[in-house]
Amino acid sequence: MTLLRLSLRFVRPYWRSVTAVVILQLIATMAALYLPTLNAEIIDKGVIKGDTDFIWRTGGMMLIVCFVQVIAAVAATYFGARASMSAGKDIRRSFYRKVDALPSLDLARWGMPTLITRNTNDVQQVQMLLLMTFNFMVSTPIMCIAGIIFAVRVDAGLSWLIWVSVAVLFIVVGILVSLLLPMFRVMQERIDGVNGVIREQIVGIRVIRAFVREKFETKRYDDANAALTRISVKVGNVFVLMFPVIMLILNVATVAVLWFGGHRVDAGDIQIGALTAFLQYLLQILVAVMMGVFMAMMIPRAMVCAERIQEVLGAVPSSKQAGEGASAVPADGRVEVDDVTFGYPGAEKPVLSGVSFTAEPGEVTAIVGSTGSGKTTLVSVIANLFTPQSGHVSIGGVRVDGLSRQQIAGVLGLVPQRPYLFSGTIASNLRFGRPDATDDELWEALRVAQAEDFVRAKEHGLDERISQGGTNVSGGQRQRLCIARALIARPKVFLFDDSFSALDVATDARLRRALADSTGDAAVIVVAQRVSTIREADTIIVMDDGRVVGRGTHDELLETNETYRQIVESQLSLEVA
Repeated sequence: MTLLRLSLRFVRPYWRSVTAVVILQLIATMAALYLPTLNAEIIDKGVIKGDTDFIWRTGGMMLIVCFVQVIAAVAATYFGARASMSAGKDIRRSFYRKVDALPSLDLARWGMPTLITRNTNDVQQVQMLLLMTFNFMVSTPIMCIAGIIFAVRVDAGLSWLIWVSVAVLFIVVGILVSLLLPMFRVMQERIDGVNGVIREQIVGIRVIRAFVREKFETKRYDDANAALTRISVKVGNVFVLMFPVIMLILNVATVAVLWFGGHRVDAGDIQIGALTAFLQYLLQILVAVMMGVFMAMMIPRAMVCAERIQEVLGAVPSSKQAGEGASAVPADGRVEVDDVTFGYPGAEKPVLSGVSFTAEPGEVTAIVGSTGSGKTTLVSVIANLFTPQSGHVSIGGVRVDGLSRQQIAGVLGLVPQRPYLFSGTIASNLRFGRPDATDDELWEALRVAQAEDFVRAKEHGLDERISQGGTNVSGGQRQRLCIARALIARPKVFLFDDSFSALDVATDARLRRALADSTGDAAVIVVAQRVSTIREADTIIVMDDGRVVGRGTHDELLETNETYRQIVESQLSLEVA
């Protein structure tokens, strides 16, 4: 039912093409069914009686009917391909938009490899089933029903052969489908596994080579590939049985018609031409059923794929996003975190517990803490990427869960812990923040981000190509370009999640001075590991085990907060600090 509902949902907009397919397939099928009758008349009324004129007239009629059949079949294929390919395009688009709209936590439960497989391989399976359905399954029931009527009209005494042959074919189909359905489900999961392994190895190729783990990773891939091969071979073994069994049924049916029909011709109950027509009708019916069998072999895999697609399309977001029509607009960049508690699904305890603080406009608020203290998670909550279980975050007096994503992007500029650049140019990446930014504004943002020098050194400057993920620039350059991208947006709140870690101390200092001059009245929230990066902050928030355990300036915390003092001592001596 999931496959049927999914297909109807996305095929419905193309009902005109589907209607054309049905009409054209009906014409093509009826033309095909009319040919055996004409052939029988040529034999019984032309060949036996020696009427050459009748043979020529009827033969000409057969040519016209064949021409109509070919034209109708070609046109039906065109409209069927158009409808199925368009439906596949719409499924992929809806899938992408759904994934784009779902919160990060919801996406994490599937993982990137299976999402890629579902939006490519799974959609392709459903798309191909639709194509085959329009090309064959529309004509199959017409051929079967009309063929049986024509065959019974020719000789009702032999009609029992049709019922027996069709029944045997359906039994074979039922057995094969019951074997294939669980196999196809496993096959799609194994494809997910192969995609997951190869994606992980490509992304982590530097680490693999650094630790000389090529053999181990090769074995991992071989194991995943072998698992997919084993299930594919099992599916192939079932397919191997299909056509021999079908051909056996066809041949036995042909022999039965000739045997029993021959006796009826000998008894004078049927003419030779009529027997020939009956045999052709039987073969047409069985070929149509055979195509139905072939389609039935595709249905189990398409059913599994449709369920996997619908699982994502029908997912209910764990957190609600405000609609595009949300009217509240933050008055300024004042960030208020009020008693926020957040835990990941299945975790033993919350990552954040009762976190509260305020980041004022025009000030720098730093967040520091040991690894695993919840700093990055807190940034995600502030950016409304995660929804807290209790408490809330407000910007300019407006709760972020009441803002649309467009509004959040307009007031908040985020530089994530792992800076990411998209394939394109330096300019296209910077304009992610504001598409209408001028070149002068891009250069100014680069100057503040301490990236102007290395960009001007590039052969093409702003038009220099950037590879996917920014792998053709260094880590420090990538961080500075991402900082410039955030500056271009001119937000009311800047969120820097450990965004200076790849910079040397001198560049870090220059960047912080330039940011202080350019951020204006925006609130700046900085997550950092290095004390030197945040010691000049107006307020420092100290976190430990998901809780705020201190707040104040650098000097105040050195005197009053043991956790902060330990962090400083781990990097500098107290005398230097």
